[in-house]
Amino acid sequence: MSPDPTTERYRFDRDTRVEKLADGEFAAALTDAWTTFTSHPNGGYVLGTALNALRQGLGQPDPLAVSAFFLRPAAPGPVTARTEVVREGRRTATGQVVLEQNGKEVLRATATYGDLAPDPAARVLTLDTPPDLPAPEDCPVPAEFASGPQGLSIADSVEYRYPARPGWLDGKKDGSPRAEFWMRFADGREPDVHALPSMVDFAPPAVLEIGEFTTITVELTVHVRARPAPGWLACRVFTKHVAGGLHEEDMEIWDSAGTLVAQCRQLAMLL
Repeated sequence: MSPDPTTERYRFDRDTRVEKLADGEFAAALTDAWTTFTSHPNGGYVLGTALNALRQGLGQPDPLAVSAFFLRPAAPGPVTARTEVVREGRRTATGQVVLEQNGKEVLRATATYGDLAPDPAARVLTLDTPPDLPAPEDCPVPAEFASGPQGLSIADSVEYRYPARPGWLDGKKDGSPRAEFWMRFADGREPDVHALPSMVDFAPPAVLEIGEFTTITVELTVHVRARPAPGWLACRVFTKHVAGGLHEEDMEIWDSAGTLVAQCRQLAMLL
């Protein structure tokens, strides 16, 4: 694929870049810069690549709602995205995308796009508040995060700041599966609506606090609520129910202006 100078500055844009092969068909290459505890590329990153292909054919600028099913783990290497426009309406456009690797589907997603340009006349009612966190510069950076844990390359691509050292780093298994922290791209890329559907899956899983280190996403639903302001993102992630080898995980992302910009719920499987 020929380099695109407009997307070469930041890692996320380089690593989710797609090349059109034919109408509705794109080529991409997943990299090893976003691996997780499972040793596979992070699901949010894989989804971001698929959505980068899907949005090429839609007539609306911003993702509003995304539902993705993860059919098998992806690996670094070439992938093909096959996209279809389901409906183009006046206010929304809906499409679906299938991401294939080595002839097998790894992800299937449906997404509706619209326009999140601020509307001064729109009603606003917020019954929750952003995480109450110290300033990012006042939050410690665990050595394990600063050095990039072996096999966990996403920690080199994403910067995290916690108000206190997470207990799971010291092997504790009796914590509450809930965390609040700051997050941003490590190379200075500012958040935008195209990154948010990936970033909702960048959080270390809340179930790490109860000793569950290996969890894989079955289905993930994202709601993008607003175009984010520049700066650090305040995040809240939590799990309330673990049963039958499954757990849900909820994620909220609030921007530097205190606006809720993305929500996510996923169903994940413990291994």
